[in-house]
Amino acid sequence: MNENNNIQMKGAEAPGRHVLQVLPAMEMGGVERGTVQMAAALTDAGWGATVASSGGLMIHELARARAEHIDLPLAVKRPFRMLRNGDALADLINRREIDLVHARSRAPAWSALSAARRTGKPFVTTFHNAYGHNWLKHHYNAVMAKGDRVIAISEFVAEHVRQTYGVDDDRLVTIHRGIDTNLFDPAKVSAERIIQVSRGWRLDDDRPVIMLPGRLTSWKGQAVLIEALAILGRQDVCCVLVGGDQGRTAYRAELEAAVRQHKLESVVRLVDHCRDMAAAYMLADAVVSASTRPEGFGRVAVEAQAMGRPVIATDHGGARETVWPEQSGWLVPPGDPGALAAALERALELTQGEREVMAQYGRDNVEQNFTVTLMCQRTLDVYQSLLH
Repeated sequence: MNENNNIQMKGAEAPGRHVLQVLPAMEMGGVERGTVQMAAALTDAGWGATVASSGGLMIHELARARAEHIDLPLAVKRPFRMLRNGDALADLINRREIDLVHARSRAPAWSALSAARRTGKPFVTTFHNAYGHNWLKHHYNAVMAKGDRVIAISEFVAEHVRQTYGVDDDRLVTIHRGIDTNLFDPAKVSAERIIQVSRGWRLDDDRPVIMLPGRLTSWKGQAVLIEALAILGRQDVCCVLVGGDQGRTAYRAELEAAVRQHKLESVVRLVDHCRDMAAAYMLADAVVSASTRPEGFGRVAVEAQAMGRPVIATDHGGARETVWPEQSGWLVPPGDPGALAAALERALELTQGEREVMAQYGRDNVEQNFTVTLMCQRTLDVYQSLLH
C-alpha cells in the first residue's frame, strides 16, 4: 500500500478543490516523484489533481494516482513559447475549474504565474535548491519567489530565499521532502531481491560494501571518494558507484583513470542506475553522499537511514538537517578525502550492536521528520490556507 493512502485532509471544509501542478517534464527525478506523491495525496483527500508538463516516463504513475496529465511544451525556455504556454494554462485553469496553481520549476513557473494572475487563482512555488544568482539568473530565478506561498525543501534553501529574494516568513514555509517508508523499509525487502542486485553487481559475500548512489557528475563527489579509498588503503572492501553517466563519458573516463592510478581496480566498480534501491541499500555497510556543493535536500542520506544503513554525508546544505551526527551517521567537510577516509574507517569498524543502534536512530529520524505523509499533509495545509 502506498503511504499516501494514509493521508487524511485535516479540517477539509470544501472537498472537490482542484490543484494544477506544473513542471517541465515527468522524467525520473526527485521533483517528479514529489509531484506524483502530491497528486496521490490530493486524490486521496477527495480533491482534483492535474499535472501539466511535456510528458515523460512517470506519466503512468500519475494515472495510478488518479490524476490527469496535460501535455504542454513547458520545458521550453523561449520567451514567445512561454507566453503561449501562459495562454494555454489560463485556458486550462478555466476549463478544468482549477482552484490553485503550484509551480515546481522556473521555466514553467513564468507561464504559470501569468496564468494564475489572469484567472485570479492562488499561486504556490517550490524552491528545490539555492539557485545561482548572477544578475541574469537572479531575474530568471526570481519567479520562484513570487508565490503567494513559497515552499523551501529545507531550512538551508529557505535561508537562501530569505537572503537572496527578500521573501518574508509570512509567505515562506519549509517543507522537507519525504520518502515512502513503506518502500524504504528493511523488513519489506526480500532476500531474493537483495540476491538479485548482488548477483547483478558481482559482489562477494565476505567483503564490506561502500556505496555512493548518484548520477555521474563531478559535484556528486565520486572522485573524492576514490581519493578517500586510496587513503583508507584497504583492498578487502568493495565500493560501488551507482548511477548512469547520462552522456558524461569524459567524467566516467576520469573516474576510471583515477581508479587505475590508485590501483583500486579490485575495489571500485561503476554500475548503472539501479531500479531497486531499497534492496541495494541493504547490501551496503556504509552509504556515502560526497557532494562537493550543497544539495537542497539530498535524498540518498534519508533513504539510507530509512534502510538502517550508516551514512557519511558532506557537512553543508540539506545534509545538516537530515543526518544526526554520531547517531545515524557522520558529517565530513566537503572535498576532504582524508576526513571521508576516517569516517569510512569508523563505519567499517562498527560492531553489530553499534550498527543496530545506529540503524534505529536512522529509522527514527526518517519516520519523525521525512515521510511522504508529513510532506503531503504540510503541503495540503498550505493549499488550505490559501483557499479559505
